[in-house]
Amino acid sequence: MEGQSDTGYRIAALSGPSRGMHVMTVHCVIPAGGISPDHRHWAKPRYAFFLPVKVLSRIFRGKFVDGLKRAYQHGELCLPGPLKLLTQEKTFHSFLRSLFRQDWVVYAKPPFGGPEYVLNYLARYTHRVGISNQRLVDIVDGKVTFRWKNYAHGNKRRLMTLSAEEFLRRSLLHVLPRGFVRIRFLGFLAHRRRATLLSLCRQLLETDSPRCAAVGASSTQNNSGGWTCPLCGGPMVVVERLTAEQIRREFVGQNVSLDTS
Repeated sequence: MEGQSDTGYRIAALSGPSRGMHVMTVHCVIPAGGISPDHRHWAKPRYAFFLPVKVLSRIFRGKFVDGLKRAYQHGELCLPGPLKLLTQEKTFHSFLRSLFRQDWVVYAKPPFGGPEYVLNYLARYTHRVGISNQRLVDIVDGKVTFRWKNYAHGNKRRLMTLSAEEFLRRSLLHVLPRGFVRIRFLGFLAHRRRATLLSLCRQLLETDSPRCAAVGASSTQNNSGGWTCPLCGGPMVVVERLTAEQIRREFVGQNVSLDTS
C-alpha cells in the first residue's frame, strides 16, 4: 500500500541475553491498512497476508549482508579470536559469498490469540525490567543466586549462581546502546499526528465495517418503524419475523415464561 495510504507503525527495540549471547530484537506493529490520500475512507490491503515469506527471506538476507559489508568497510566490526581471519579482505568477501548460498529462515504466522493478544503481550514485554526482585534468592560472598525458567525442560524453575560482576554484566545487556530509542511511533501514530488522525481512523473503520454497511443498506427498507438499538443507538434491522405459534414452539421445554398480557 506504499504511496496509496497513510499508515502507522509502532517499533519496539529490545536488548537482552539469550543463551549467553547478546541479542537485540525489533518488534514492529503495522496496521492492516491506512488512511486514503483524500482522508475519506480506510484503504485495505489487496491481499489477505502481510508479506510472502520467501521474498522476505531474500530481501532480509540482502539487506543484512549489505549492512555487514558496509560495517566492514568502515572498520566497525569487532572480530576477535577465531573471527580474526575475517579481517583479511579476501577471506571476508569469501565469507559473504557463502551467506548467499544459504536459505535464510523467515517465519510468519497469524497470532494464536488475535491482534489483541499480541498487543497485550508486547506491552508487558517492553515495559518490564531485566530481572525482578522476586527472582533474587541470595547475595553471599560476592555471588548472586536467582531463579530462572528452563524452557527446554518444561519451563521448570531452577537456581543459578553467578559472580556479582557477571550478574551485573548480564543485567546491563537489557539496556539499549546509546542512540537507540526503545519505542518509536511513526505515520499516523506519530506523537504530532495521533491526536487528530487516530480519531479519524476510528471513524473511517466504523464507517467501512461490514456491520455498518449492512445497516446502512437495509435501514431504509427494514427500519420503517423507526426502531433504534437501546445500546448503540443505531437503527435496528429486521432479521426474521415470527408468528405467535412459532415463538411458543421455540420456548416449549425451555421452562421460559412468556408474558402475554
